[in-house]
Amino acid sequence: MTPTLPVRIEVNGRWHEREVEPRRTLADLLREDLGLKGTHLACEHGFCGNCNVLLDGVNVRSCLMFAVQANGHAIETVESLAGRDGELDELQEAFREHHALQCGFCTPAMLLRAKEFLRDHPGEADERAIREAISGVLCRCTGYQQIVDAVQSAASLQQTAESIRMADVP
Repeated sequence: MTPTLPVRIEVNGRWHEREVEPRRTLADLLREDLGLKGTHLACEHGFCGNCNVLLDGVNVRSCLMFAVQANGHAIETVESLAGRDGELDELQEAFREHHALQCGFCTPAMLLRAKEFLRDHPGEADERAIREAISGVLCRCTGYQQIVDAVQSAASLQQTAESIRMADVP
């Protein structure tokens, strides 16, 4: 019998407790145990970045991380982006509007990488910075230009929203 360890993680705002084998990856826990299929597995060597999730707000390769390493931490998957009613958030809407996906395989990881970039670098969404930010996620379909355009569009929407919020402050 393979030994297991207790793991308690917050995923998309909800706490989960599981007993897992020490060698089980975070990607497998998310996909198989929690049914969050938006975390995609491709190379399973950390090269492609398609398994990216946010761990305490920072992108990590879930195929390279053991589930037990995430114990006590907060995980965000692509499923966290849409509203409860399924309404797309601004970034997802920008990807849709700019045709920033074709097969869609890399899209979840691209969205999470873009989310982290826009949060950490407000007002710095020039093409070079965006390309550098998304460079860790391999896309074989789009050529990246539509993704860059979508991230720039989402950044512009965020800046407009921030300007409106600041104007409302007395």
